[in-house]
Amino acid sequence: MDWDRIRIFLAVARQGQILSAARQLGLNHATVGRQLTALEQELGTKLVERRTTGSELTEAGKALMGAAEAAESAFLKVGTAFPSRAEGIAGTVRVGVPDGLGNYFLARELAGFAAGHPDLVIQLVPLPRTFSLSQREADIAITLDRPKQGRLVIKKLTDYTLSVYASQSYIKNYGAIRSERDLTDRLFVTHIEDLIYSRALDYAARLGKLMKRRFECGSVVAQMEAVRNGHGIGILHDYATHDVPDLIRLLPDIRFTRNYWMLLHPDTKDTRGVAAVADHISRVVRTARDLFVAN
Repeated sequence: MDWDRIRIFLAVARQGQILSAARQLGLNHATVGRQLTALEQELGTKLVERRTTGSELTEAGKALMGAAEAAESAFLKVGTAFPSRAEGIAGTVRVGVPDGLGNYFLARELAGFAAGHPDLVIQLVPLPRTFSLSQREADIAITLDRPKQGRLVIKKLTDYTLSVYASQSYIKNYGAIRSERDLTDRLFVTHIEDLIYSRALDYAARLGKLMKRRFECGSVVAQMEAVRNGHGIGILHDYATHDVPDLIRLLPDIRFTRNYWMLLHPDTKDTRGVAAVADHISRVVRTARDLFVAN
């Protein structure tokens, strides 16, 4: 049985769509379809029901997926037992991370680490979403919530804080904020409620009761830019504001504390590249602890 075809089948099974699997694999849509058909012909059974809304595994497909994932896990575990060819760190490691942490901290830290390891490719994916390790969407995932189930290796990275901010130009143009009452009728720069992917992002509710005028953004970066350019007041990550001198922290009694958790898949956590990147993330976050939790 051709392992490349099994690999393609696994991608289709995990993505639920041939087109999405093709994009993940870097292959042509038609090539994925042909290889999947060839595998079905080789096994003499239908593995995937192809519909306009996506692909659904047949009973035979579900059985094959279980066996294929077991084989994949075995290969990955065996790979960790052998040293790299030059005792260096090589390969590709994908890190899925919330956009605030990714853009305002890990981008510079992981770029520096990659620069020191020429055979290592780090793919940083800083998006406002969660990532599935079981579906191989990432090798390392950082989340806002501690998972309560799943076969995962879980490590708490750090607490972090968020505070209320405006720019100096905003205060100059619209007046000082000395108490929560002064927030009335101010423009609140905040998230889009129905795009929230974690309940840890519910901190805006307190100010939202006072600030009825809203500018809603789907990313942390957009919120930061709107506040930094003097258009409104927002709740921002304290670690993202420390080198932005124009920003002023308001209402010091209002502070929100949340957590970052690092997740690894037990089958890949000991591979040389994944282990090295995970250790580096843990180390730089630990070193910058005072940055994440403001006084």
